[in-house]
Amino acid sequence: MKETAQIITFKNYSMCLRDAVEVFTKQLINNLFDERHLSESGAETRLKFLKILERLSVENGANLWNEFESSFVSIRQKLDLDAAASEKNDPAAKSLEEIYLAYPGFYAIAVYRLSHQLLNLGIPVFPRIMSEYAHSKTGTEIHPGAEIGASFHIDHGTGTVIGESAIIKDNVQIFQGVTLGGIQVKKSLASTKRHPTIESGVVIYANATILGGDVVIGKNSVIGANVCIMESVPENSVVTVKSENNIFQKRN
Repeated sequence: MKETAQIITFKNYSMCLRDAVEVFTKQLINNLFDERHLSESGAETRLKFLKILERLSVENGANLWNEFESSFVSIRQKLDLDAAASEKNDPAAKSLEEIYLAYPGFYAIAVYRLSHQLLNLGIPVFPRIMSEYAHSKTGTEIHPGAEIGASFHIDHGTGTVIGESAIIKDNVQIFQGVTLGGIQVKKSLASTKRHPTIESGVVIYANATILGGDVVIGKNSVIGANVCIMESVPENSVVTVKSENNIFQKRN
């Protein structure tokens, strides 16, 4: 009975912690893009951060907040470049405001850049809860451990998965259903590079799958829809899958 009670308590604790991180994430995103909101609720956001770290038994919360807060300007600058890339590359984009407010891929990138910074500060659990919150809202899963360069554009994004050790250089575009994953799922390989490297200027179309830590997609390459790649691709390459559509006219 005692063991069951402990499990229930832990589950309740976990759900409360998750909810607290989700509220914090929403408020933090608002702070990044609205200076008035930041001035009105910055102290409240800081307090939420410190309480979450207290629940995680993380010490030096005030110092960690100061380090995290000092990164906001550079994160916002990166996100402005991401939004500009979306406006440039998506013919459906009518304005930057539309991207900031209505593009799920951009929202997933924004949460990634914040959670990545928290991971770099050595804070446990917190970054993963943030990334899974963005995943639940957008359908895009970006592990906070991935390394993603400037001017990153996700078009649509539903079903996209970017693994923990993936490296994505500058000016990369990806579409919905793209997987940057690993070939092996053995726990013993957890500390190795299991996910591919995408060099600058690459475009990866819908439902393409790129697997393996040794795989490098050379710069300025185009990876077509539904391609599965498990070996490196030279720069300036175009990779496609030959498909055939059989069209028959119906008889009356």
